Formats: sequence, C-alpha cells, structure tokens
Amino acid sequence: MKALVLGGGGREHALVRALSLDPGITDLHSAPGNPGISELAENHVINVTDGLAVTELAARIRAELVVIGPEAPLVAGVADALRDRGIPVFGPDRDAARLEGSKAFAKEVMEAAGVPTAKARVCRNAGQVAEALDAFGPPYVVKDDGLAAGKGVVVTEDRAAAERHARECGGRVVVEEFLDGPEVSLFVLSDGKHALPLLPAQDFKRAHDGDLGPNTGGMGAYAPVPWAPPGLTDEVMGSVVRPTLVEMNRRGARYQGLLYVGLALTSKGPRVVEFNARFGDPETQVILDRLSTPVGAVLQATDTAGLGAIGSLNWKPGAAVTVVVAAENYPGDPVKGDLVHGLDAANALEGAYVLHAGTAWAPDGGVKANGGRVLNVVGTGADLRQARDRAYEAASRIELRGSFHRTDIAERAAAELQD
Repeated sequence: MKALVLGGGGREHALVRALSLDPGITDLHSAPGNPGISELAENHVINVTDGLAVTELAARIRAELVVIGPEAPLVAGVADALRDRGIPVFGPDRDAARLEGSKAFAKEVMEAAGVPTAKARVCRNAGQVAEALDAFGPPYVVKDDGLAAGKGVVVTEDRAAAERHARECGGRVVVEEFLDGPEVSLFVLSDGKHALPLLPAQDFKRAHDGDLGPNTGGMGAYAPVPWAPPGLTDEVMGSVVRPTLVEMNRRGARYQGLLYVGLALTSKGPRVVEFNARFGDPETQVILDRLSTPVGAVLQATDTAGLGAIGSLNWKPGAAVTVVVAAENYPGDPVKGDLVHGLDAANALEGAYVLHAGTAWAPDGGVKANGGRVLNVVGTGADLRQARDRAYEAASRIELRGSFHRTDIAERAAAELQD
C-alpha cells in the first residue's frame, strides 16, 4: 500500500513512523512533512487545506491511503475531495468534522444523543457571556466556537480574564460549567457503523509544572492510564461513542475516521469535555508507540467499512511517555529560528526517540525551531517509571536556546505504581 500523510507536526511524525513499521506499507509520502519525517517519507510542499492540490498529489503518487493529520484540512473538506475521486482517506468529511469545527454543533449533537457532558450556553455577545458566567460561576470555562489550534479554551477563576477571552474570540463562544476530576483522552476508530477503541491516554495542557500557566496544545502525555476506572472504555463506548455515531448518521453525516473523546472523570461519572475529529497531539505519540497491530490496513478500514472484520487491536506490554520540548515564549509568540542540537544523542538512548513537531531545515543543513512545540521526546519501558526516566534522559540531551519542558509528565501515575 502507498500512503500519504498530511501535516507536518509531531502527530504526523508519529503516524509516519507507525506506517513505516507496517510491512504492508510499500511507499510513504508526506505533505508538507518536516525534517524528521523526511527520514522516513518523501515530503511534498503543497497547501494541505486545498482539496484539489491534495487530490492531484494523491493521484500522481497513486496513493491507496491518505491520512489527514490536522483538523484544518478536515474542516475544509479535503476528505470529501479525496472520496469524490475514489481515493481511500482516513478522516471524516466536512459535515462530520463539524464535531470539532464548532463547539456549539458538538454540544447540539451531544444533547440530541443523550451524551453526558457539561451544561453549556452558546453566547453571541458580551451580555449573553455575562449571564452565562453568572449562571455557572467559577471556575469559568470559555471556549472559542471554532478551531483554535488547541488554545481556544480558558479555564480560570478570574472573571475579567474569562470575559476578555470571550471578546478576543471575536465570534460565538461556548460558556460551560466546570467539570471536576482528572481528564482522560479516548481515541476511537469509526467506519460509520463499527467503532474500535484505542488505549486511553492522559495529556497535560497547561504550560508549566503543577498544571500552572496558560493552556497549550499539549505539553506531554502517557499511556496506558493505570488509574483509570475498570470498564471505563466500555462505559464510554456505550454512553458516548455509539449514541454519537447513531446521531451523526441520523443527520446524514456518517462519521469515518477517528473520534477523539476528551473526558473528565467527575464524581458523577465520565463527562465529555470535547470532541475532536482527528488524532490528538501529543497523545498520538504514545498510543501509536504501544500499538502492535499494523496500522495501515486499520486506518484504511475506516473508509471501506472494514472495521467490523478487524475485531480488536493488539497492544505491546509496558508504557510510553512523551515530553514536549517547547520554544521560548510558547504558547504566546514562540521564538523561531534557533538551532536544535543533540538530536543524535537523544535518539541513541535505548528505549527513546525524538519526533519532530515544529522544526525546519537551517541554511547550514542543520535543524532549527519553527514552531511553538518543537520536539516530542518519547520514552518507552516496562512500566511508566522506566518510560518516564528514559524520556527525560533523552530530553536532557536536547539543546535549544530558551526552550523549556514540563518536568512532571506522568510523575504522579508513575509514583502511584511504585507505591
């Protein structure tokens, strides 16, 4: 099978890496890719939100599977364009991708499907925002209705900060009640009829240790989640995933691809925080590391109604932890252009490797920072403690002026296992 992966971040590097390990994949391409991806796939420079450009590239290289990594091409209808050309694609079409493209639409679907989630109000002006904040009280949760690259949500005790975020969104916002309890991510593959869950994972959204600082696209993740309640996956498949797929079918928006279910494990049970229409970042990096089933045919099956024949997935024993190395000033206005050193040393560590998330080639042939989240350093091991130790040892070998990373990724989960 010839495969094309759209995107150029850490999630896409993880997808390319997983596909490169699949003996059924004979040829790998990426657009636009990044320096790390170029070691495994041929990169192509195109606009990945342009359906015509993507279909022309896919047809030219005779792709038998196009994997759409980021959300923007999905919301732009790139999957529709590929399906219209008869090219198998991993990712929902434009109408189905509205589950991520509009928080208000997602809430509407959840309500219709009876999915447990936070109470919410869709607000169109400052007066409605003020009324909603009064109704729900602190901590205040304000979400941009549209795509915001993982940074459109503010959770704060500061009423003025909540109102300011609503103004800065510049359009509709969703104000919600705060959900107590830890958060867990569950990814589910769907062909519109059958659904297949992946391993739950936990990611860390705040920029700094102790869950302090602004929200980011994600500063690290780990899998599996040893403290997750028994039967969590089955419960979520029954109360969230299947009702949502049925409701989407009822609306004529068959859901094919990956449904990301962000959960809060509240005192009243699991509640949906958000839906995404693609693999989450950086959870993908650890989940795909643990998957032992060859990934190519599984992703293709979401487009060909073939998930029912797959049945279940196989997973490697042990654990994986990923630590994000971020550029100075991330998530505000990250510094770009500084050289990255130590990649070979980090990759040389047993049980660890580096995925490129925001990098580009430097004029001298080296690698430079070209985004907020620059690298994902993945550590693997027999348990979370060993995986975590390896991830941080590898991260310590990376040199990038002004960069930073959280030092507490998977710390509590690893400590609880040790106890």
